[in-house]
Amino acid sequence: MNHNPEAVTSARIRADLSKRAVARECGFSEQLMCDIEAGRRNATPEKLRRIAVVLNCPVDALEAKRPEETAQQAEERQPSS
Repeated sequence: MNHNPEAVTSARIRADLSKRAVARECGFSEQLMCDIEAGRRNATPEKLRRIAVVLNCPVDALEAKRPEETAQQAEERQPSS
């Protein structure tokens, strides 16, 4: 999956937009937006980019994180000994 469904929902709520409004602005169906947020369908990179534009947030805030990336990020946050 290219996106994190919870991140998409969260960003949409922060933007104070309905699924219908986001779908309309992105040029796809409300059902697809519902499926993206529920994790039933994958948001292609192009669709994810359109969602990010409408929600005024960076694409990487909506992307699914790979386990190795999050582990590396956690290591970077820990103070070195």
